[in-house]
Amino acid sequence: MKAHHSELISVSQMYKADAAAMAAGISGTTLMENAGQAIFDAIVARWSPCPVLVLCGPGNNGGDGFVVARLLKAAGWAVELALLGEVSRLTGDAAVHAKGWQGPVSSFDPLLVDGKALIIDAVFGAGLSRPLEGRAAMVVRAVNRAVEEGAAEVVAVDVPSGISGDSGTELGDLSLKAKLTVTFFRPKIGHKLLPGRDAAGELVVADIGIPDDVLAGLKIACHLNSPSVWHGRFPRRTSGSHKYTAGHALVFGGSEMTGAARLAARAALRIGAGLVSVAAAPKALQIYALSSASVITLASESLQDAENLLRDPRKNAVLIGPGFGLGPELRDHVLTILRRQRATVLDADALGVFGPDPENLFKAIGSNVVLTPHDGEFGQLFPDIKGDRLTRARAAAERSGAIVVLKGSDSVIAAPDGAAIINANAPAHLATAGSGDVLAGLITGLLAQAMPPFEAAAAAVWLHGELGSRLGVGLISEDLPEAVPGALNSLFARF
Repeated sequence: MKAHHSELISVSQMYKADAAAMAAGISGTTLMENAGQAIFDAIVARWSPCPVLVLCGPGNNGGDGFVVARLLKAAGWAVELALLGEVSRLTGDAAVHAKGWQGPVSSFDPLLVDGKALIIDAVFGAGLSRPLEGRAAMVVRAVNRAVEEGAAEVVAVDVPSGISGDSGTELGDLSLKAKLTVTFFRPKIGHKLLPGRDAAGELVVADIGIPDDVLAGLKIACHLNSPSVWHGRFPRRTSGSHKYTAGHALVFGGSEMTGAARLAARAALRIGAGLVSVAAAPKALQIYALSSASVITLASESLQDAENLLRDPRKNAVLIGPGFGLGPELRDHVLTILRRQRATVLDADALGVFGPDPENLFKAIGSNVVLTPHDGEFGQLFPDIKGDRLTRARAAAERSGAIVVLKGSDSVIAAPDGAAIINANAPAHLATAGSGDVLAGLITGLLAQAMPPFEAAAAAVWLHGELGSRLGVGLISEDLPEAVPGALNSLFARF
C-alpha cells in the first residue's frame, strides 16, 4: 500500500468501486484476472512450490481462486481445487474463470487438507455476514488444526473466511487465521480492527486497475491513522516562535496519585507546549515541583482557585482526570472548565465520575473537547451503545459532541460528524501503568499549540504507538515522554 493511501473502505464501498471501474470500461473478468494475478505474485514471492489446496466459494471470491489455481498450476505447482457448491451454478465472472481451470474440481471435504502445505482461502471474502456452517465450517476447522500443528499456512483472498470485512469481528466462533491476506484497491475497515487485523496476518493491498478517482464518489469517512492524515496540521516552530506562541497547557493534578499528572505534564512539554502548569493542592506541590524543573506549579485547593486560574486566557488547553481522585469536587471542576470553552481533555477519573449521570457531562460539552475512555469507562458513559469498536466510537462522539478516543490495541478516534480514524501501530507492551496518562498529555500539548482536536487526538495516538515501538519490550511509562524528541525528528524529516 502506498504511504499516502490511508482510506479504509466498507464492503459496500468496495462494491461501488468495482461498479464504477466497470462503468469506466474495465470489465469484471479483467478485474478478476488482475486480482488472481496479484494473489499469485504475492504467493510466489513468499513461498517455494509446494502442495496447494485452493478453496473456492460460490461467488466472486471463488472466481479469484480459480484464477490463482490456474496460474499456480501453469507455474508447475501441485494444485488441488475444491468448490463449495457446483460449477454449473456459478454465474458471471466467476463462471468465466472457472472454465479456464483445466483440472478436477473436488467437493469440500476436510480430508483434502491433509498433505497440503499452503491453503488458499477464496471461500467468502469480505461480504460474509453470517457464521460459517456446514461443509465450509468443517473444512475451516480442518485447516485451523493443520495451521496449529505447523503443517500448513493460509493465504486469504480479500478477508479471511469467518471475519467481517466491515468490523473485523469473528462471525460466530470460527474463522481462519491467515499468514497473508491479499486485498484489492484499498484495505477494508475489518482489516484494521481486531480480531480481523490479527486474522489477516501480513496484508498486501493490490492494484487491480480500479482508478483512484472513484474514491470521490465513495464518501470516505474512515482512515488508517498515519502522519499522512494529519501532518499538515501538526504544529511546527518557526524563527518567530516563542514559548507563548506554543500555548500554555494546564494540568489539574491530584494530591495523592501524583504520578499520573506528572506523566501527563511531561508528555505535554515534550510534544511542544510552550508552557505547562500543574495545579494541585498546596500539600502536593513540592512533589510536582521536584519532578520537573520545566513544569510550573500552581496552588489550587478549591473550585474558586480553579476558576481563578482559568480566568487567564493564555492557559488555552486543559487536562483533568489523571490521578485526580473521584468525588463531587471533580464533577464541579470539569463543568467549570467546560464552561470556559477551553480546549479540554477529559481522561480517567474525569470520565468515571460522570458514569452515574453522563448526560450532565454531555450537555456541558462544547467544541474542542476530547474524551479518552478505555472500554470500561466507555461502558460507564455509554452503557446502551453496543457493536464493534468503530460503531461504538462514532455513536459516542455523536451523542457527546466530543472527539472520542476509544483506547485499546486498535484505538478508534471518532468525531461527531462520523469521521473516524483507526490506529494500528500500538505494540502490546504499551499496555503498562501510566501509559494512558502520557497519551492524555500528548493530546493536551498538541491542543495547546492550536492543533484541531480530531487531528491532535489522532496524531497523539499514532505517536504513542510509535514511541512504544521505538522503546520495545520492557518500557515503562516514564520512558515514553523522553522518546518523543527522536520520534518528532524522524517525523519532521519525512514531511
